[in-house]
Amino acid sequence: MKRVRETIIVEGRYDLNTLKQCVDAHIIETSGFGIFNDSEKQKLIKRLAEKNGIIVFTDSDGAGFVIRNLISQIVGKDKLKHAYIPEIPGKERRKTQCSKAGLLGVEGMTREVILNALQRSGATFDDEERKPMANLTKRDMYFYGLSGHENSARLREALAVKLGLPRLMSSNALLAAVNIILTKEEFESALREIQ
Repeated sequence: MKRVRETIIVEGRYDLNTLKQCVDAHIIETSGFGIFNDSEKQKLIKRLAEKNGIIVFTDSDGAGFVIRNLISQIVGKDKLKHAYIPEIPGKERRKTQCSKAGLLGVEGMTREVILNALQRSGATFDDEERKPMANLTKRDMYFYGLSGHENSARLREALAVKLGLPRLMSSNALLAAVNIILTKEEFESALREIQ
């Protein structure tokens, strides 16, 4: 089992159980929106971020992004990494109905998808070397047509889908994800494929 140095933050206990079957890491849950009223857990997350950094691993729905934003405010961006799961239609086995978005959450992902999402987040695995980052800037996003142009939103969405990232990502979140998961050459290749 791969060891992850950062603490992983998930929404609920089923997400926690799924990740514990995939990686050896310190994992804590937010109890969904319970994190908003739990000042002790917020302090704990801040301390953990200062020690080894954290990876936020929430669902790719609106609620998951709200929780991500709160944790970003608590921790600050320099100690925070984001793991994103792809948008896969379906429902978890334990549930009788699909989620409001109709997508699988973290608990419904396979081991391979979870490990891939963690690798793409920039997680520090004890047994791997780091891949070089794209090091793109907001100016590069404009240059490549991903911001400030008439079709920028469509192009960003197409790129997110191509990379298996959520469509709801802001341009800043997409830039951060691209810088972690791709080299500049891989980024340019992905752009050529969607244009």
